[in-house]
Amino acid sequence: MAKVTRDDVAKLAGTSTAVVSYVINNGPRPVAPATRERVLAAIKELGYRPDRVAQAMASRRTDLIGLIVPDTRQPFFAEMAHAVEQAASERGKMVLVGNANYLDEREVHYLRAFLGMRVAGLILISQGPSEHAAAEIDAWDARVVLLHRRPDAIDDVAVMTDDIWGAQLATRHLLEHGHAYVAFLGGTEETPKSGDPVTDHVEGWRRAMLESGRSPAGHYFQAPYNRYDAYRVALEVLAGPDRPPAIMCATDDQAIGVLRAARELRIDVPGELAVAGFDDVKEAGLTDPPLTTVASDRQAMARAAVDLVLDDGLRVVGSRRERLRQFPSRLVVRRSCGCGG
Repeated sequence: MAKVTRDDVAKLAGTSTAVVSYVINNGPRPVAPATRERVLAAIKELGYRPDRVAQAMASRRTDLIGLIVPDTRQPFFAEMAHAVEQAASERGKMVLVGNANYLDEREVHYLRAFLGMRVAGLILISQGPSEHAAAEIDAWDARVVLLHRRPDAIDDVAVMTDDIWGAQLATRHLLEHGHAYVAFLGGTEETPKSGDPVTDHVEGWRRAMLESGRSPAGHYFQAPYNRYDAYRVALEVLAGPDRPPAIMCATDDQAIGVLRAARELRIDVPGELAVAGFDDVKEAGLTDPPLTTVASDRQAMARAAVDLVLDDGLRVVGSRRERLRQFPSRLVVRRSCGCGG
């Protein structure tokens, strides 16, 4: 059976091949509604399928958006990747996802692979300082949008949450329950990184402690960001002689590990230990007790990142184009903090 071509569609619809192209690509020129309907009817009748590879070679761009994340096994990144995919689909794009596994060389590997595929744009949830990634982006002169994290090495536009304010809200809320202090379960880095959301979570916790007249010194504990390692750290912290009355966690996944450790040690939450997390992953509402946490609008952030990587879309402030789009944080109160909700 002969392959159906764009010429065949144009002949049946009574139009030029250029008009067929405008309908298929939704531009760049407008097509009258009646003409569009004739072209779409011809495409359906003939069973025409555009050759996306040929289109990409001609335009030097594909309908793909590259998305690089530290680890989609973590609920926050999985939910963010899903939100990006949904937003991209609304724009007629597909998403390629690469897991950096918190390794600089893996991040660079996916950058080279995706940019070599001539993606329409690339969204990067960076996993570290990213000096090598910055060099790779400069070499390709690529359109890149940073999501969730903005490392100093990369000077591209970013979509982020107000992480400092969110951590302040949660810490203040725990302190308002009358606890002597709030401990913090953060990352494994001894030297915090600039542009890292967890660094901002620590800063928000520190500010809330200091503004209440409490010292944060000695109340910070290091733990990996996943629930399994956080559970092991929490077992040691909660079984020790100086068990904290409340713990603010850098991520919900860590907080889930803390809740598991508390249950194993027969520590009542929230009666003997208050717990709060950050991210408001869907699982946070299903823990026992349900987890108090900090939320951001992931759907809106994902949509903004996709729009920016495809259109730019940044407003001009004075004579400068803004480099950051920041979304607010909000406190989601559930029972793990001691509230009845």
